Amino acid sequence: MTLRTIIVEDEIPAQITLKKMLDRCCDDCQIIATFTSVRATVKWLEENPSGVDVIFMDVELSDGVCFDIFKQTAIEANVIITTAYESYAVNAFKINSVDYLLKPIAEQDLKRAWERCRKSAEARNPASLEALLDYFTQAARKGFKKRFIVKVGEKIVIIPVDQIAYCYSEDKNTYAVTRNATRRLLDYSLDTVQEMLDPSLFFRISRSYIVSIDAIDNISRHMGTRLKLQLNPRTDDEVVVSRSRTSDFLEWLDNN
Repeated sequence: MTLRTIIVEDEIPAQITLKKMLDRCCDDCQIIATFTSVRATVKWLEENPSGVDVIFMDVELSDGVCFDIFKQTAIEANVIITTAYESYAVNAFKINSVDYLLKPIAEQDLKRAWERCRKSAEARNPASLEALLDYFTQAARKGFKKRFIVKVGEKIVIIPVDQIAYCYSEDKNTYAVTRNATRRLLDYSLDTVQEMLDPSLFFRISRSYIVSIDAIDNISRHMGTRLKLQLNPRTDDEVVVSRSRTSDFLEWLDNN
């Protein structure tokens, strides 16, 4: 089955990057149109009400945000939100998106989202909010990750999650740093690692870092309302809580 796909993205380089990823990862994807604005997307959808199976939507477009599209026309296709910002996640769920991918998009995350679209198309039933809630409920029932298995040379190494101080991404790789300052390469994107870890113990402070509550030695103000963390073990990078995550981070600290 070929899934007819449109891309709604106002940055041409991002359009090109996504097209190349879809070509590599999703051989049943047929890109039939691309748009850069709310207005052009609404016009096309109204003229082609059943002409698309999957829509990739960046949030911030040339004339508004993608959520404005849903206020102007009905959409039955599966929608995958793509954005560089975490703060739009709640709105993404409100409009029944199949998935929410943070830029730069990891191929593994793209494949996961595409597989959900494929299954939905095969069932001839676009993913609903109830299906999304069921998906995350089932994932929660499986419990959170207790250990990671990594290959180091010819050896297999077990990393207990309770020994992880923080995880971070660098050059498209994801690393876990243990309490004794050992760094290990993980076979997952940072987004996927976030889903595997208990949110009462770990917090995604930015696009690049997930930290354990026990690894935070010191917190200081940084450039106005932002927060700078001193972690143990120490990092070479400056570790700063993103502005959009500061409020949630402080609430997490207070509640855990």
